Amino acid sequence: MEEKPIVLIVDDVEQNVQILARVLNNDYDIKTATNGQRALELIRKKPYPDLILLDVNMPVMGGYEVLKELQVDSAHEMFPVIFITSNDTEANEEEGLRLGAVDYIKKPIRPAIVKARVKTHITLKKQRDKLLFDAVHDQLTGLYNRKHLIDEGERKFSRAFRQDDKLSLIMVDIDHFKAINDTYGHLVGDKVLIQIATVLACDNRYEDFSARFGGEEFIVVLDGCSADSAKMKAERFRKKIEALKPCNVEVTASFGICELTHKHMNLDALLKDVDMALYGAKESGRNCSVILKDGELLA
Repeated sequence: MEEKPIVLIVDDVEQNVQILARVLNNDYDIKTATNGQRALELIRKKPYPDLILLDVNMPVMGGYEVLKELQVDSAHEMFPVIFITSNDTEANEEEGLRLGAVDYIKKPIRPAIVKARVKTHITLKKQRDKLLFDAVHDQLTGLYNRKHLIDEGERKFSRAFRQDDKLSLIMVDIDHFKAINDTYGHLVGDKVLIQIATVLACDNRYEDFSARFGGEEFIVVLDGCSADSAKMKAERFRKKIEALKPCNVEVTASFGICELTHKHMNLDALLKDVDMALYGAKESGRNCSVILKDGELLA
C-alpha cells in the first residue's frame, strides 16, 4: 500500500491547525506545529514533509522568516510551501510568492479550495521528484547512473585531493555476463543485474554510493576509505554475489580496487587505474578482487 504524502500544518492558533487537519487527514499524513521554530525542526527531520501549509503571522518567527530559513539550506529549499493567512491584500500575496511560496490561500479557508490546491501541488511535487530521480538513477537497477557517478565522483575527488583525505573506488564486472544473456535470455540477465545492484547498494555508509558504470560494470565510491578497507568490502560483496544464484543461475563477479594518490590528477585517472585493477582480477581467473597499488597488482 502506497504511503500517504506528508503535509505539515503550521499555525500558532490551535483551532486553525485542527480545522486544516480535519480537511486533509483522510488523504494525507498530517504533522503539525504551532510556531516557526518547531516547524523547522520537523521539516529537517525524516520523513520529510511533501508540502507545508504555513501561516504568515506567528510570534517569534513568522511564515516569511521560516521560508527564508529553508532557502538557506539547499536540501530543503524545494519543499513546496503554501501560505495560509488573513493578510488579503495583493501586496501580501505578491510578497509571499516572491519569497518562493507555490501558492497563497486566504483565511477564512474554504475546504474545497484547500483540498484542490494541496492535491495539485502534491501531484506537481511527485512529478518533479520522479524527474529528479530519473535524471540521476539507472532505470533498470535503481542505482545511480554514470552521469551522477561522474558529477558526484568529481566532487568527492576534489574534496579528498584538496584535503589529502582517502578515497577509494571499487569497479565490479559480472563474470561471463554475455554467456548468461545468451544461455538464459535477456530477461534473466536483467534480473541478475538487479539482484547484484541490490547487493552493491546494501551495507554502504551514508557517504558511499554505488553506480552502474555501463552494461554489466558497476562502481562503488568509498569516501574516507583506504584500498585495504575497500578490498575487505569488495570481498564481502564478492561472497554475497557468489551465494546469490538469481533465477538459479551461478553468478560470480570480479573486483578491481584503487585508492586515490597524488599521481591521480583527476577522476578519470583514478577510473583508469581501477579499470586496470579489474583487468588484473579477470586475468587472475575472475571471481576475485585485486588492488592496484604503486603500479603493482595485488591479489
